Amino acid sequence: MTPAEFSPLISAALAKLDYGQSPTELYEPIRYIMGLGGKRIRPLLTLLGAHLFTDDLGPAIKPALATEVFHNFTLLHDDIMDQAPLRRGQPTVHEKWNANVAILSGDVMLVRAYELFFDLSPALLPTVLRRFSQTAAEVCEGQQWDMNFEKDAEVSIPRYLDMIRLKTAVLLGFCLELGARVAGASEEDAEHLRQFGTDIGLAFQLRDDLLDVYGDAATFGKRVGGDIVSDKKTFLLLTAQAQASPSQQLILRQHIGQPVPDAEAKVQAVRAIYDELHIRPQTEALINGYFQDALQHLERVAALPARKEPLRQLALQLMERES
Repeated sequence: MTPAEFSPLISAALAKLDYGQSPTELYEPIRYIMGLGGKRIRPLLTLLGAHLFTDDLGPAIKPALATEVFHNFTLLHDDIMDQAPLRRGQPTVHEKWNANVAILSGDVMLVRAYELFFDLSPALLPTVLRRFSQTAAEVCEGQQWDMNFEKDAEVSIPRYLDMIRLKTAVLLGFCLELGARVAGASEEDAEHLRQFGTDIGLAFQLRDDLLDVYGDAATFGKRVGGDIVSDKKTFLLLTAQAQASPSQQLILRQHIGQPVPDAEAKVQAVRAIYDELHIRPQTEALINGYFQDALQHLERVAALPARKEPLRQLALQLMERES
């Protein structure tokens, strides 16, 4: 099977979810955000994690949906914090309604996410809920660190990598661990899959940082150079600041944290420093390192190679993407 063959299961199940009906102002925004689409990577990883050990994916479907509902809950609240006008090319919930509606609708989504775990066996439910709660708190920790970094003058590369691990990667790791546990996998296999997902998540976010600077504007889906314009601390910027010569440091200080009269000139100037310091190949090497670590964890999972292939294909697709 290919990863795409699992997607109809997810789409059909999401279409049947009833979040609630009244008051309309509470539930319509949930149906709106969930209807905007997206890659559905998190529920897909959950099903792929279960598929490693069983053909019966039925018990994994509702838990898989829980990961997608939770992820979209975080997007509702993140968009408010970021004052983002668009999500997947459409108005964000706080723009279409208002911030109070987005906060409250997001709160209900978190409740509904927990409810989607309730059909798990009594023996498994406490473990899953503890792991989910820990992961959810870590995602919030990552978001707070990301906001803190906007004001912190000094952010180390290890701190940045830990932030993206919390904000992005741990949820991907949980999804794979979840699928494995629902399918009855051993503790060791569940842990290897959690590590696989976390490493893929780190590589995914670093690739996103790289594409923001070097991606093709026609396929990237958002403005290339946006991180540079907004002074966002990424692995690329932090590495450049750590390795720059005094003259290069001066150029960076002239552009980073300063008013932007000419955004394109700023992007070109900072990208030129990246090129001089070979930041792109350094980033690609780190991405590949996480990717290889992930594949080693997958190799150690006690499942047939044919069962692992859809997960391997998905990982390759995420690493080779241009948008």
